[in-house]
Amino acid sequence: MDADHGADLSIDIELRMLVEAVYLKYNYDFRDYTGASQKRRVLAAMRAMDCDTVSALQARVMHEPSAFAQLLQFLTIPVTEMFRDPDYYLALRRQVVPFLKTYPSLKLWVAGCSTGEEVYSLAILLHEEGLLDRSLIYATDINQESLEAARRGVMPLERMRLYTENYQKAGGAKAFSDYYTAAYGGALFERSLVENVTFADHSLATDSVFAETHFISCRNVMIYFNRRLQNRVLGLFHESLVHRGFLGLGSKESIDFSSYAQRFEPLARRERVFRKVGS
Repeated sequence: MDADHGADLSIDIELRMLVEAVYLKYNYDFRDYTGASQKRRVLAAMRAMDCDTVSALQARVMHEPSAFAQLLQFLTIPVTEMFRDPDYYLALRRQVVPFLKTYPSLKLWVAGCSTGEEVYSLAILLHEEGLLDRSLIYATDINQESLEAARRGVMPLERMRLYTENYQKAGGAKAFSDYYTAAYGGALFERSLVENVTFADHSLATDSVFAETHFISCRNVMIYFNRRLQNRVLGLFHESLVHRGFLGLGSKESIDFSSYAQRFEPLARRERVFRKVGS
C-alpha cells in the first residue's frame, strides 16, 4: 500500500467515525451523504477551524457545541439563488399552477430550503398566480442559522441583477424590484411573501412526514445523498403528497433508478417536474 492510498484510507475511516459521532452526540445524520462531497466539506471545515486531522476536528466537535455549529455550516450550505434554473419555474407556471388552481387551499413543502431563496421565489410565483393567500408553505432545513436567515429575508444587494434576470426568464409578471427594498445592507423582501410560511427544523434523513401536501420542491439536495437515503426521501415525499400531487427536483437529480421510479410520472422531464401516479 503506497503512502497516499494509506492516507486516503485513514481520512475515510476518520470521516466515518466523525459522522457516526455527530449522529450519536447531536442526532444529525450525515451517514448516508455521498462521500466525495462530504469529504470536500469536512476538509474545508478542518482548514477553517485550524484542525490538522479529522480526528482533531471530531474531538473539538464532541466537546464544543459551538464547534459543531460551525461544522454544520460547512456540511449543509448548498449553492442557491432566487429563481435558479428559470425554466423550472416557467414549467411550474405553465404546467403545475393550472392544477393547483383547482384546489380551495394548498399546502406546499420546500424541503432543504437553506437560506430561503427558493421559498421567496415560490412565494412570488404563487402571488402572481393568485394562489399565495390560500397557500401554506412549509420551509424546512436542518441548519438553524440558514432557517434564521430565511426568516429574515435579507438577500445580498449585489445579487439582485442576477435574480432579476432569472425572474424575468421564469415568466415574472412585474418589476422584480417591487418585491424588496434596500435595508440592513441588503435587499429586504416583502414580509407579506412569508406570512403563510412556516420555517421549521426537519431532517430528511431521520424525521417523518408531518403534513399532507399538494406540491413538494426539493432541489439540489438529494445530489448529496447516497441511493439508500435518496430512496428514503422519495418515500417521504410520496407519502406526503396528495393523490396526483407534484414533485420538483434539481436539474441534476432524477427518480429514474430509484425504488419510486414507477410511482411518479414526468410532467416536465427536462425541468425535473413529476406527478404522483394514481393508485
